[in-house]
Amino acid sequence: MDREVAIITGGSRGIGRAVAIAMAKRGRDVVINYSGNEGAAKDTAKECMKSGVKAVVVQGDVAAHEDCVKILDRAVNEFGRVDILVNNAGITKDNLMMRMSAEDFDSVLNTNLRGPFILMKLTSKIMMKQRYGRIINMASVSGILGNIGQANYAASKAGIIGLTKTAARELASRNITVNAVAPGFIETDMTRAMGQKILDEMCSQIPVKRQGQAEEVANAVAFFADKENGYVTGQVLCVDGGMCM
Repeated sequence: MDREVAIITGGSRGIGRAVAIAMAKRGRDVVINYSGNEGAAKDTAKECMKSGVKAVVVQGDVAAHEDCVKILDRAVNEFGRVDILVNNAGITKDNLMMRMSAEDFDSVLNTNLRGPFILMKLTSKIMMKQRYGRIINMASVSGILGNIGQANYAASKAGIIGLTKTAARELASRNITVNAVAPGFIETDMTRAMGQKILDEMCSQIPVKRQGQAEEVANAVAFFADKENGYVTGQVLCVDGGMCM
């Protein structure tokens, strides 16, 4: 029986890497998209292959339509199917709204919202023929609560939530579920650079009093990806230590 195939965008580091490894541990072949760090992507693929699955890497900027096509073509040419799409790739260009350039606003929306839309549009055609699919989009607590200095990022993630719910309604009859995971304050290279004092202040505002781990986000993604959870669609699961309660 053919293994399921999962595409993970932004899969070379952080949450994307954890998602790719989680998919591999569950016996799925993985297509790992990266934008610039080929070494990290190949390292993630190597880690995935320890689970006995196939893993390929493909460079591409999800903000570019032609790169989205390239990512999907690589998956189909390599494996002949796509069962799971995880739209994880994203960027930030933070600034107060009054200082934010229109170019920075557009750039974040193009990567964080337009890219997932294009990939969902392309991938859903394959999934509809298969009459099966799982799409998981990476939202954020910023898209639910808003965040000072993140007008572009929060708007893109709020848009992801609306896109998720709409796609879930449109694709449900074809046995395709569409859900979103909204991470909170997750430990990453970026948060490690903040300094311990700032980290402590941030964690004091979170009910569980700590940062989340990328693996905890990946576990939520894996839940939505499982065949057994086909009656769950159009949902947003916050992995945030209680920030959005």
